[in-house]
Amino acid sequence: MTQQVSELFDPAEWEVAPDAEGYTDITAHLSRDGRIARVAFDRPEVRNAFRPHTVDELSDALERVRVNPRVGAVLLTGNGPSPKDGGWAFCSGGDQRIRGRDGYRYSDDADPAEKAKPSSQDAMRSQPHAGAQPAARARAARLHILEVQRLIRFMPKVVIALVPGWAAGGGHSLNVVCDLTIASREHARFKQTDADVGSFDAGYGSAYFARQVGQKNAREIFFLAREYDADRAREIGAVNEVVPHEELERTGIEWAREILGKSPTAIRMLKYAMNAVDDGIAGQQIFAGEATRLAYGTDEAVEGRDSFLEKREPDWSPFPYSY
Repeated sequence: MTQQVSELFDPAEWEVAPDAEGYTDITAHLSRDGRIARVAFDRPEVRNAFRPHTVDELSDALERVRVNPRVGAVLLTGNGPSPKDGGWAFCSGGDQRIRGRDGYRYSDDADPAEKAKPSSQDAMRSQPHAGAQPAARARAARLHILEVQRLIRFMPKVVIALVPGWAAGGGHSLNVVCDLTIASREHARFKQTDADVGSFDAGYGSAYFARQVGQKNAREIFFLAREYDADRAREIGAVNEVVPHEELERTGIEWAREILGKSPTAIRMLKYAMNAVDDGIAGQQIFAGEATRLAYGTDEAVEGRDSFLEKREPDWSPFPYSY
């Protein structure tokens, strides 16, 4: 029997994903038929804030989902409630307790807590040693949650955010980059804390968010850093649907099943076509790459390949200039 990992989690629907037993900061499950993935933050005692180790596990789980040909939809959520106070969270962003001058630190790195006027020795200790191996220096502090944003953005399947509680800071940005969002009417709360803590997501979290909700709404949410509820999020276009708390995951599964009833190729191409509007040449490359792969399946492309291998002129006469 699958272990109960959250009050909203139905063990009868899920089984632990392969190689996911070792995760400590997240949980990863597949539906019994292997078609839907559920990936969840599992640090409810700190409102599902992430640290570098959390992000490593999240990246690993999402990459496994990306290359799994059976999975067509992904539910991204947060387990809960908190054992400390009963509060719910999707993700409250980066754990500020381990934020250093150069990013978020792994637990085996130096304590990032700094004095108001650190001594030169303290300052030296807070940075990777100049003689350290390049990999160690690169690993010392990270902002690789941005890589997770891109992994979600470029994943060739639909990612649905299920927001059971707080989506704040970097968690707010993760909601932005997901394809669809369903939020708990009773507990979902949104807040962009960047300006409160001296941080800023100048990419998808802000610029793309402004595309979603409009410039005035986005600037209000970032500059005033006020919290807003699920109904307000739905009103401005940051959320697709608001449902009773106890129905959140069930609704997510229903949406995922509905998506699974559509053409996988059409879903992939539609997602990349919509992305390309905002993703510049990188988005165009992804869309064009998928189009090229589709073209390879045509008789016309096969003729081009075969003529090259057979060292003859290609015969394009059977192929019209379609319009």
